[in-house]
Amino acid sequence: MDNGLYLLPNFLGEELEPQAFFPRAVEEVVPTLDGLIAESEKGARRFLKQFHPSFREVPILLLNEHTDTIDTLLAPLQKGERWGLISDAGLPVLADPGARLIRRLHSLNIPVQTFPGPSSLIYALQLSGLSAQNFTFHGYPPRDLKALKEKLRTLPKNQTHLFIEAPYRTDKFLQTLIGGLQDETDLSVAWNLTLPTQGVRTDKIAKWKKKGLSLGKVPAVFVIASVHDNFLKVKGKRGKTRFS
Repeated sequence: MDNGLYLLPNFLGEELEPQAFFPRAVEEVVPTLDGLIAESEKGARRFLKQFHPSFREVPILLLNEHTDTIDTLLAPLQKGERWGLISDAGLPVLADPGARLIRRLHSLNIPVQTFPGPSSLIYALQLSGLSAQNFTFHGYPPRDLKALKEKLRTLPKNQTHLFIEAPYRTDKFLQTLIGGLQDETDLSVAWNLTLPTQGVRTDKIAKWKKKGLSLGKVPAVFVIASVHDNFLKVKGKRGKTRFS
């Protein structure tokens, strides 16, 4: 195998078998790595253990939202070593800071290779039953409620929109969507993807309001089909239109 950086898929949940989700090439390259770049050391060790219970001596470097510089990550790759990059879950670079490392490696002519694997975004879109002809992934929604409502209000029409949220905030985000989106807007929620507790539900907001759903603290992907003005318009004081 060539030296450089290998973008490796990771599981969407714990206690899963590599053979069920990864191509054989991933099992072949992992034991040859000189080191692993990950969002957390715990996640990295858990990933390595899936391939070899005693595979613990591989150096681990962290790349996450707290990483100020990527110079320490570049050094071993510039020496000609072979390293892997993983996200905490799914495919690296999607919704994590790996892109800036890869861009830098391109400028240094250091090879980068990738492998197929599980992606909660693609799985949720496939399972939603909503159009995948034209879609946008927005990452995490704004934490500020006013900014969130403005984001939802201005979603481009005739597109499908994907959001993810931290597990401890999924219920709150779901209730914001149910309470704010127009009754005819289609909303799909997929949670615990690839796990025995996997669930997917797609309904119009009007039905979400009637049936309800409590997700608890689980990883979830939210898929919104935008075909008209999404957010409810409510008359506020002095007759001005506000968004609720």
